[in-house]
Amino acid sequence: MKILLHMCCGPCSCYPVKKLRADGIEPVGYFFNPNIHPYIEWQNRLRTAKEFAEKISMQIYTVENYQLKNFLKKVINVVDEEDSFKFNDGHHARCKICYSQRFFESAKFAKENNFDAWTSTLFYSIYQNHELMRSTAEKISRQIGINFYYEDFRIGWQEGIDISHELNLYRQNYCGCIFSEEERFSKEIRKQRKKFFKSQTLNCDTINENL
Repeated sequence: MKILLHMCCGPCSCYPVKKLRADGIEPVGYFFNPNIHPYIEWQNRLRTAKEFAEKISMQIYTVENYQLKNFLKKVINVVDEEDSFKFNDGHHARCKICYSQRFFESAKFAKENNFDAWTSTLFYSIYQNHELMRSTAEKISRQIGINFYYEDFRIGWQEGIDISHELNLYRQNYCGCIFSEEERFSKEIRKQRKKFFKSQTLNCDTINENL
């Protein structure tokens, strides 16, 4: 199977690539992440994605024009002044827009370049809204006319971290957008996020134990 792997970053690609290869699938990387702020952070993640691909001998395509303005135009209308201080069900309205933009471009690229399917390293992260991403990816794939390869990579969370350390990859400490940067470094918001994601991780572990 010829599969395109949307890469949010190098470290988050470690386990998904290992798992896909173990299943007999050789992925091709695709870096498109217009949400990342600031510019130096975007450069670091782009560089690390290339570094990772080189170290593991994986082909990669990268979109190297910085598109933050385009991303902000899409999300600004759904970000209100209270947004940064609410967490509720684990995501904000802006997250769906972010997923959609990156997934659409990934699926389109896969379709235009004759891939059999596509997937994303975002399905490795325990900090994303997994079901929202899945439904968004499936909808976009139907619209474009290409298969979406679904796998829950979260089971390899710690293994992926270990691999990234072994490869000496740059590791970021927030999701990427300007709003998530505040959430990462605000003590109040971090407390809310930690409580929520701890419960999510426990639920994920419970599910995996029952498989």
